[in-house]
Amino acid sequence: METAHPNGTASLVCLRNGTTSLYTSTGGGIIGGGAHAAVVSANEAFLAELTAHATSMRPDTDESLPAEGRVVLRALTYDGPMIFEAAEDDLGYHRSVLSPVFHAAHEVITQLRLLDEHRSPDQ
Repeated sequence: METAHPNGTASLVCLRNGTTSLYTSTGGGIIGGGAHAAVVSANEAFLAELTAHATSMRPDTDESLPAEGRVVLRALTYDGPMIFEAAEDDLGYHRSVLSPVFHAAHEVITQLRLLDEHRSPDQ
């Protein structure tokens, strides 16, 4: 999931093997979430929602980042890359068929942030 904000873009990456990371276009991010049970559980729930809503996605032929206020959900499938784009407000306020996917992705981000908050400065 990629979300555009006034100061840059955030990209959430979740893979079936548990790999979970959040990257920002400003050079920050949180990596290594896949080693923590709460993050893995949120990752699995997100991917389950994404799979359940995959029929609402279309083939992805464009790798550009979303415009400010927009969200792009991408899925790498056996049939090729798929995409769904919508206004962040529509996804957030349940006005989109993929709103459950968006909210599941934000639960992954929450778990990554909680993990990051509890890490010691030298980790």
